[in-house]
Amino acid sequence: MKVIICGAGQVGYHIAKHLATEHNDVTVIERSAQLIDKIRASLDVKAIQGHASHPDMLEQAGAADADMVIAVTQADEVNMLACQVAHSLFNVPTKVARIRAQSYLDPLWSDLFSRDHMPIDVVISPEIEVARAILRRLEVPGAFDMIPFAGDRVRIVGIKLGDNCPVVNTPLRQLTELFPDLRTVVVGVEREDRLIVPTGDDQLLVGDNIYVTVDTKHMDRTLSVFGHEELTARRVLIIGGGNIGLFLAQQIQKTQPKVNIKIIELSAARAEFVAEQLPNVVVMKGDALDVDLLKEANIEETETIVTVTNEDEVNILSALLGKRNGAQKAITLINNQTYGPLLNSLGIDVFVDPRESTVSSILQLMRRGRIRALRSLSGGRAEAVEGDALETSLLVGKPLREIRLPAGITVGAVIRRDEVIMPRGGTVIEVGDRVIVFATANMVRKVEEMFSVRIEFF
Repeated sequence: MKVIICGAGQVGYHIAKHLATEHNDVTVIERSAQLIDKIRASLDVKAIQGHASHPDMLEQAGAADADMVIAVTQADEVNMLACQVAHSLFNVPTKVARIRAQSYLDPLWSDLFSRDHMPIDVVISPEIEVARAILRRLEVPGAFDMIPFAGDRVRIVGIKLGDNCPVVNTPLRQLTELFPDLRTVVVGVEREDRLIVPTGDDQLLVGDNIYVTVDTKHMDRTLSVFGHEELTARRVLIIGGGNIGLFLAQQIQKTQPKVNIKIIELSAARAEFVAEQLPNVVVMKGDALDVDLLKEANIEETETIVTVTNEDEVNILSALLGKRNGAQKAITLINNQTYGPLLNSLGIDVFVDPRESTVSSILQLMRRGRIRALRSLSGGRAEAVEGDALETSLLVGKPLREIRLPAGITVGAVIRRDEVIMPRGGTVIEVGDRVIVFATANMVRKVEEMFSVRIEFF
């Protein structure tokens, strides 16, 4: 596909890198000469310095025959205008814009981004997506990641295996014998910075990060089998009262009204604003790196500290200070991926990278076939895909053991009408089934073929 990316900040750079590795024709427009130099030096894409919303820049980038424009500059208005120009002057089929200001996203103005007004096909709000990702982790405290599929009837859950996991050093095929009623499938294993799709002969080891598909009704049982029985937090301290912190607190109040929430915000004006929006939440003005302030917030009684300021370093240090002074668990927002591998060894339990959800939204638009949902996992090394089984699909009509899926692809769950089926070797997928597939990044094209109509069908 031919894609124009407006903006080369962290989000734009990450998207360009991901799409370039999949051999798309990518052009980046960016005002900053420094960011343009970085793009040219490190990525196999075309880079143009200029204003992303200017018609001459879009024309120079090839908008006349582009398949998609992705506008992710720092300014909402530039992103919206770039999409409008791409539509009105160049008839670009698909327009994606990052919108941060919550006023634009108010349901009251839901018609704003319609084709008749401002034709944006997909609106991305990383702040809202991050807040939702944190909310899911609060809901499943034993997991480092959780993604719902099929209307939340199935979940893919990331679990870290500790010394207390009862099934380590056990071949995976024996899990069915040990727990015949366990409705879960291990679909991916991260070990020593590698990710594999395991076979029945593989064993789980202490320290592994695993991804499992789970019938949502069996969530608690699954976590228990893999050594996690943590209780849902009832006392949460949020560091940072920006868009993420405010939206997260609002959602916790809606979904878990019994949770006690406190927020620490550095800016006095912002703290006052957040306090007005959240009358039932204690909002404290000050520096989250001040141990005395953390103690004033009763950090020793806090079950989960969530750090979501604009500074990675503040997020990491305040999380560590929180845990050192009594918090049981730390969830941290990071934008710089280089910090990711360090966090577990430092004692931070879960980190959230806003770019994964952003990339997932875009990849879902680009994937071919009957794909309903998609999520990029493990820093882009894998994808989980929910798709419809078509009459011509290679998955349909044979027991899974006879299909011989390529290494790197596994079926994690099948949804047939109202029934959730955890696949075994004898499972036969039928036309119309929803199928959850887990695949390493290099096998994604094969997955697309599984959910596409083959030419010979016609």
